[in-house]
Amino acid sequence: MLTNAIAGRFSATRSAAVVTRNARAMQTGPSAWLLVLAGLVEPLFYLLSIGLGVGSLISKDIVYRGHEVSYPDFVAPAMLATSAMTAAFSTTTFAFFAKLRQSKVYEAVLVTPVRPREVAVAEVVWSAIRGTVYCGLFLIAMVLLDTVSVGWALLAFPASVLAVVAFAAIGLAASTLMRGWHDFDALTTAQMALFLFSGTFSPAEDYPVPAQILVELTPLYHAVELIRRICIGDLAPQLLWNAGYLVAATGLCLVFAARRIHTIVYD
Repeated sequence: MLTNAIAGRFSATRSAAVVTRNARAMQTGPSAWLLVLAGLVEPLFYLLSIGLGVGSLISKDIVYRGHEVSYPDFVAPAMLATSAMTAAFSTTTFAFFAKLRQSKVYEAVLVTPVRPREVAVAEVVWSAIRGTVYCGLFLIAMVLLDTVSVGWALLAFPASVLAVVAFAAIGLAASTLMRGWHDFDALTTAQMALFLFSGTFSPAEDYPVPAQILVELTPLYHAVELIRRICIGDLAPQLLWNAGYLVAATGLCLVFAARRIHTIVYD
């Protein structure tokens, strides 16, 4: 039955205990923080090679939402959103799947008063903690590379953390559907498609209309739009829709993940 997944009051204390368990487990690895920083490398390389390398060959500014934006300034916020996605997925996909399906960590955890929804929230919080490091370091790099001002970077930081939380919940929900490691091939392919076709390297409005509609339904598109608009100083009402999409995705995926965790462990 699924009633145990939603019955009773949610306990932040029990969720915090699971987060603490994850932090202690991470400390046992001598190169744990190197793994965290490794996830920052790929989007940062994309920023340097495409944003600044290719961008130096593009003398004409890109017209984006009525603003003329240099190519590095256009690409950098998208790389930040990608970094948020990478940070979230690194925790709530392979690592979470191993604990849930392979090492059976949560079979032991759920013998205690901890409920599945508290596990789900804890995993998202843990991912957000790690993702905050990714996003903070990436924003520092953007400021140093002069692709965003310090003031707008400070406003973009909470937006990037929201993106981490949303992708953590999405990754968690997706991982509960995986039957084995081979199923992650589909998730990796989807992640790459999101990276390439979410308005990352060119405005989404440049796509054919059917493709544009499809792109605007994806979570990375909304993360890119939210962060990019803030970075260029365009605080349009549309930001509320982008942020609302990410909040709604977080809530729906958390509920789904909690139910799936209950089903996997107890049934």
